[in-house]
Amino acid sequence: MGSERRERMKALGARLRGLRAEAGLTGAVLAQRAGVGQPTVSKVETGRMVPSADVLDRLSHALGLDTSTAGEVRDLLAAVESASDSEQSISGGAPACLTIDEEVRSARLVRSFQCVVLPAMLQSAEYARHIFESAPGVTPEEVGRAVAARVDRQSVLYEPGRESVFVLTEAVLRTWPGTPALMLAQLDRLLAVESLSMVRLGIIPWRRPVPVLPRHGFTLCDQRAVVVESFGGERVSDDAYELASYEEAFSRFEEAAVFGEEARHLLLLVMKEFRDLGDTLTP
Repeated sequence: MGSERRERMKALGARLRGLRAEAGLTGAVLAQRAGVGQPTVSKVETGRMVPSADVLDRLSHALGLDTSTAGEVRDLLAAVESASDSEQSISGGAPACLTIDEEVRSARLVRSFQCVVLPAMLQSAEYARHIFESAPGVTPEEVGRAVAARVDRQSVLYEPGRESVFVLTEAVLRTWPGTPALMLAQLDRLLAVESLSMVRLGIIPWRRPVPVLPRHGFTLCDQRAVVVESFGGERVSDDAYELASYEEAFSRFEEAAVFGEEARHLLLLVMKEFRDLGDTLTP
């Protein structure tokens, strides 16, 4: 995250915190009136989270801001977004992992659905490297930092007291970067992770129809936030309606998936096909 964007986030947060103090409200009361989670208010006020326009409007309404002051905080949000766009242009669109890192690390239950790319927490370093290198204009240094951050994130898989549930379509296993050898190593990692007692790995076989047409991947953090992934980056939402929608979608995907022995059998089958493919590509 660039220093300019960080400073603008802090400025927005400080202004909202000051307005809350002037209104004589606690963070908990403001969150309740705005219909958002208290952690959201805290993160926004401390400059650790960029609120969506909808969340900012809710906070403004709950604070009883007049038209002029509400316009002022909207301008502060626009300044944050402008800095984000500028930094992305300068860096060539280098991916950032900070948003989802914070959410995943603080969650005791993580549920992730993916329909094209493997979940970040399951990616091998080489797989992740290919993902980051596909962004236009990134430098080797930026790729190296992004890969290191992604691998570091994965340590939460092994921490006691946590539970992780991953649901993938079979297409994820067959959408591959690099070489068949890379994918063999990646699939071997999936087999190892699947054996962990605190992890459940489910796969929706291509022979089964999907219950909901998937449009993008997403990650649920406890029952308080969802990280929605898109080409433009990652967006965190704790909106109750949106969260309930993603909870329902994940439940349906989970019901359609195979786990345990069936999932391992499918992984081994795909690994055999990559071995055969590697033989045909060897000069």
